Amino acid sequence: MSTPTTLHHFIGGKLHPSTSTQWRDVTNPATQEVVARVPFATPEEVNLAVANAQAAFQTWRSTSLGARMRIMLKLQHLIRENTAELAQLITREHGKTLPDAEGEVARGLEVVEHACSITTLQLGEIAENAATGVDVYNLLQPLGVGAGITAFNFPVMLPCFMFPMAIACGNTFVLKPSEQDPSSTMRLVELAHEAGVPPGVLNVIHGGPEVADMLCDHPDIKALSFIGSTHVGTHIYRRASEAGKRVQSMMGAKNHCVVMPDAPKEHALNNLLGSAFGAAGQRCMANSVAVFVGAARDWLPELVEKSKAMKVGPGTDRSADLGPLVNPRAKERVVGLIDSGVAQGARLLLDGRGCVVPGYEKGNFVGPTVFADVTDAMDIYQQEIFGPVLNVVCVDTLEDAIAFINRNPNGNGTSIFTSSGWAARKYQHDINVGQVGINVPIPVPVAYFSFTGSRASKLGDLGPNGKQAVQFWTQTKTVTARWYEEGSRADGVNTTITMK
Repeated sequence: MSTPTTLHHFIGGKLHPSTSTQWRDVTNPATQEVVARVPFATPEEVNLAVANAQAAFQTWRSTSLGARMRIMLKLQHLIRENTAELAQLITREHGKTLPDAEGEVARGLEVVEHACSITTLQLGEIAENAATGVDVYNLLQPLGVGAGITAFNFPVMLPCFMFPMAIACGNTFVLKPSEQDPSSTMRLVELAHEAGVPPGVLNVIHGGPEVADMLCDHPDIKALSFIGSTHVGTHIYRRASEAGKRVQSMMGAKNHCVVMPDAPKEHALNNLLGSAFGAAGQRCMANSVAVFVGAARDWLPELVEKSKAMKVGPGTDRSADLGPLVNPRAKERVVGLIDSGVAQGARLLLDGRGCVVPGYEKGNFVGPTVFADVTDAMDIYQQEIFGPVLNVVCVDTLEDAIAFINRNPNGNGTSIFTSSGWAARKYQHDINVGQVGINVPIPVPVAYFSFTGSRASKLGDLGPNGKQAVQFWTQTKTVTARWYEEGSRADGVNTTITMK
């Protein structure tokens, strides 16, 4: 057994050993081996990180767009070169399979590549001669110190949804990664500094809810981005908003995948299972509810057989389809929800409880689980399970499917599998969900489009990525300017509001 790595904060461009008396073990979810220890920051350490960011902002805000762009170009190169190392760190602490972890790094890399376009993204607007001799123009200027709080399920991608665009826009940043799997995040930040991010521009502090609250309350933090559960996200949004901050809070979900009878069956079933069970269901964009329309319900036995054939194993096994849940508490919660589904009358077609992987008997494994006859009153439907559990609902028509999904309060993502352009267009028009996939199982858009979850899945007007990210991390300053010719004469006092 190897010696656990001692993690540090990252403040002012260097590792900062903590004086905290509160530490947490980071474990490998396939073995329960302690692989790292992470400190929970003291108030003094939080204040030091913010103070470093505030001091660095005075010079970073005036750094040219071209210089910021070149740092992002270097960072995307370094991430590409170090993908294997980042993926191994993700798998060691999160548990997802190596191919899935490599895919996560690639999706995070998309955002960094998008940030490389900052020289054209952060442009203002101008109207010449808005009035006689008067020009009006907008400037997109950085806010100041930004902060980010990320969930455990994407320890590289979610930080990439935050700090690259924030610092590319001229802000400085304090990041609090999940305390459950922080090592890959720390390596990502080290690569950012290797790429040329100046000291103090990007800082990392570790901790739990108390540290998150300190970031919400700190008067020098101007904007805060959060991705995580609905319960925590609602608290973060309210607390930070009351402290006068701009906030975006991307939260929980209950995503549905509609399968029409004219869908290409093999594609539909394979994509549905990959979405539901990949990463052991620990994705906010997982399609955890399958809505079979009409004769598509006849495909249910084949769905179950395909689910049985999926391989559960440690993330280091590249042939595995899904790995363990992140910790024993997560496994206990998922098993408890499966128990409740049985107790409340759902028909359990495939039971993933009691899943044991030879050689990894201590792992937090739950196998693919499929329920039929699920109603919207059941706990397994009302709660985000965040595990490899697929609920199946059967309806008669596409209209029934749309009405059923629109009754759910969440609006993160949804998909439809069909060969009908008419059905696809009707679905995208009538469904009240922020992100729609048409024959695409996980409709997370590419990074130059914004992440647009809606309703109970999102608080705040602006989401990560795309144009909305630039809007979120900048403030608009409008200048109205007139220049008088030297020696020109004034026409007297203008006491009206008009521009003469």
